Amino acid sequence: MGIEPLRVGIAGIHGHGAGHVATALELARAGSIRLAAVADPRPPDRPLDGVMAYADAEQMIHDEGLDIVVLSTPMHTHLPLAREALRSGAHVLLEKPPTPTLADFERLVAASAEAGRAVQIGFQSLGSSAIAAVRDLVGAGAIGAPLGYGALGTWPRTEQYWRRAPWAGRRTLDGAPVVDGAVANPLAHAVATSLAVAGATMTTDVADVHLDLHRANDIEADDTSSLVVELADGARVAGALSLTAATRSEPCVIVRGSEARLVLWYTLDLVQVFRTGAALPATTSYGRTGLLANLVEHVREGTPLLVPAAATGAFMRVLEAVRTGEAARAIDPRFYDRVTDADGDRRVVRDLEAWSERVVLEGRTFRDLGAPWAVAPPVE
Repeated sequence: MGIEPLRVGIAGIHGHGAGHVATALELARAGSIRLAAVADPRPPDRPLDGVMAYADAEQMIHDEGLDIVVLSTPMHTHLPLAREALRSGAHVLLEKPPTPTLADFERLVAASAEAGRAVQIGFQSLGSSAIAAVRDLVGAGAIGAPLGYGALGTWPRTEQYWRRAPWAGRRTLDGAPVVDGAVANPLAHAVATSLAVAGATMTTDVADVHLDLHRANDIEADDTSSLVVELADGARVAGALSLTAATRSEPCVIVRGSEARLVLWYTLDLVQVFRTGAALPATTSYGRTGLLANLVEHVREGTPLLVPAAATGAFMRVLEAVRTGEAARAIDPRFYDRVTDADGDRRVVRDLEAWSERVVLEGRTFRDLGAPWAVAPPVE
């Protein structure tokens, strides 16, 4: 007699959630799970044979007797829905960012422990074997003495992007924290991956966070951002993370060493080591384990989780600093261009890429480097 497939329900099935549906259907074809139900105020875009469709996530959790609940819903719903799922006896795959506040994050970790059920956080890049490989390379002295870590992401986003939902680009909504800026949401993977490479996972691994947040768009949150995170072991992680670039660049994590530089292209699971005098970098590709598949193996066989909630505490320290720190400063229009193309209208900060590269290579913020929009008087 075969093992009964685990019953999985997914809340939030459009946008990024559509990827979770596709993954679940693939695992269902392999026989390890059954996609029992989905929940979203909008009905599915295509027929899902044998899958119950709910408009309300709580109702799905209450009715379906699920083994695993995947939550791809707005961040302010993460804690209450995760608690409901844990109380029902389900394990949870929770999209990033985990929660809008550090206090809520601690409640989430406590609820997981109390229920005796796992919570895996959806930082997909942390499912890559490249993370451990980079740490091994650095530990073995492949780049000499490590001098600093960096997270680099420069993407364009249209003005329409910031109107995609009521919470888009907001710090708060109806009095509740949202934290929808470049650092905490669209480029959160860069932050989390750089911290993991530097060995910082728990809240206690972060000593201090220095923020330098700006905005070219008419939003509350940051869209042109730099920061320096001081770790408890003395290492520093510098980040340049913006949504006001001229073109999209591949985001990466950089480790500067006394003898070489290492670059992890984390969406590609590709590692390059640039050694002085070498004509070409040494390049290695790595595999990646899907986080839902890993959670299924954890439930079935006790396989260790790749991204347990508690191990994203260092990221949450950064998010909390963004939430409680000064609001992003408006950039003077003298320092950005308005561009209209097939994608829509957007604002492009001049020379952003060059200043961003300096942030991660020198370990200093835009303001410390003297970037013109960062040192100019604030716009009223």
